[in-house]
Amino acid sequence: MSKGKERPPEPLDFFIWTVEDVGLWLEEINLGNYRQIFKENGVNGEYLESMSMFTTEQILRFIRKCHMKWGDFIILCKELRRIKVACLKGEQKVRRPWWAPRCLSVVFVKAAKCNRQSRVVSLKLEP
Repeated sequence: MSKGKERPPEPLDFFIWTVEDVGLWLEEINLGNYRQIFKENGVNGEYLESMSMFTTEQILRFIRKCHMKWGDFIILCKELRRIKVACLKGEQKVRRPWWAPRCLSVVFVKAAKCNRQSRVVSLKLEP
């Protein structure tokens, strides 16, 4: 897929984003200059999800490893929080993930709506 035709990943699904999805999202939030270093460090949706549990030492290690400026790290955290809050409020569309068979669309969407609040609350980044 060419760069001009890449579609940003669905925000609700950020916890299952691939490294490529994270790169597209970084472009969308004007942090595209970190796309390659995030890819080299294997930063995917699961990793982004785990950042809310990082200790200060782990945050500093991440910032050094990805050569991030503090201001950019704050933008990254704010954008993650924005996605999580939108999910919590039900503002994000729930859709079937690419790996789920079409016949399970209704079941998946119903389960995702039930789990949305508990999943997002547990991922909340503190200010």
